[in-house]
Amino acid sequence: MNEGKMRARGPFRIALEQALGRLPGPDERFASILDEGVALEVEIYAPRGVDAQEPHRRDELYVVVSGSGFFRLEGERERFGPGDLLLAPAGAVHRFEEFTDDLVVWVFFYGPEK
Repeated sequence: MNEGKMRARGPFRIALEQALGRLPGPDERFASILDEGVALEVEIYAPRGVDAQEPHRRDELYVVVSGSGFFRLEGERERFGPGDLLLAPAGAVHRFEEFTDDLVVWVFFYGPEK
């Protein structure tokens, strides 16, 4: 188990405040929260200003905790807000655009690397 990551060992809760407390600082705005091997990895992501992420090698889901803006997936652009679930297949170009400064999302990576 990597230092700082949590593993599921039965029923438990990860509070949003606890996850946000793991963010390294103003220049690095994501932190791994739960690592279940190849099946599931959970991160917290709170970009500020620009979302410069690159396509990922696994499928991912975002659950919007706070904030709003637009989510770009390949050539499509969709408005999002708190409570929305956003999907990005492995290898797809995607990013948050014109988002508010309070944007926080849970990120779920799942499935095999592609």
